[in-house]
Amino acid sequence: MKLEKAKITALAGVNANKAIPVLFNPTEYSLERSNAYKATAVPGMSTPLIQFVNGESDQLSMELFLDDYTDRPGPQTSGGTKSVQERMAEIGGLLNIDRDLHAPPPVQFTWGKLSFKGVIEKLSRKVTLFRPDGSPARATLSLTFKEYRPLAQQLREPRLESADKSKRRIVVGSDSLWAMAAREYNNPAEWRRIAEANDMDDPRAITAGDWLLLPPIETADEPTHPI
Repeated sequence: MKLEKAKITALAGVNANKAIPVLFNPTEYSLERSNAYKATAVPGMSTPLIQFVNGESDQLSMELFLDDYTDRPGPQTSGGTKSVQERMAEIGGLLNIDRDLHAPPPVQFTWGKLSFKGVIEKLSRKVTLFRPDGSPARATLSLTFKEYRPLAQQLREPRLESADKSKRRIVVGSDSLWAMAAREYNNPAEWRRIAEANDMDDPRAITAGDWLLLPPIETADEPTHPI
């Protein structure tokens, strides 16, 4: 099979669509995703109630190895015409503020089937070998990308916590079904939808700590009734 070379491509700004190929493919990478939760203290309970707030951006982390010690960079070498110092400066330049965007540009890391759009959140450079003139001959770059989703994409592909998807909510304090309906659907009359989804005969029979299912609005096949 043909060896696929990883590359980092600027997606916007003065260097839009400019691809920076890596010298050596990474030996490993890690993908991380996390969620944010809110802890709410309830009188009389030994532990706080945990409620989902929102999802965090994905993160992609890896190390890239640069080396031109064996062969000086040049047209005939496998490493190409750029030195380690030039390659470090080229990748590091992606953290600079773009004059058109007034912010560092979003980038895309691609390697075979892996495609990750984000911004470079962190870059660490460790030089481990030098030439007699002091210029770097070998270095390791530690890169962390944070997921980038433009506003248009977020509106077109809403996250699962939006109001048109099923969710679970925890009852806190003296909360009520109609108060939940007002918050989630902007219509307190939708409390019946919550009651039916949770098979409740008495809408007032809820206590702090109960988990309730909030169904998506578009699954309804009956008209909304007034309170």
